[in-house]
Amino acid sequence: MVTTKLIGALLVICGLLYMAGTALYRGRMSEPHSSRGESAGLEPRHRGLRFLGLKANWPGLVIAALGALMLLIPSVEGP
Repeated sequence: MVTTKLIGALLVICGLLYMAGTALYRGRMSEPHSSRGESAGLEPRHRGLRFLGLKANWPGLVIAALGALMLLIPSVEGP
């Protein structure tokens, strides 16, 4: 039915928003100014790509996968 497709699409969007939110709100994006005169950039030096791992994003991946499965289920309409 149409509601199954709408709920599936909503779950996929919610999963993607969750993963984007965890990447954006994970710690400070800039370091305080140092006394040595170095200019601080927007990104910390030792942040790495940890925020893209499965450990932080598994709830969003599960929600998006559930929504994708709901989108793939063929809709059965009655007579």
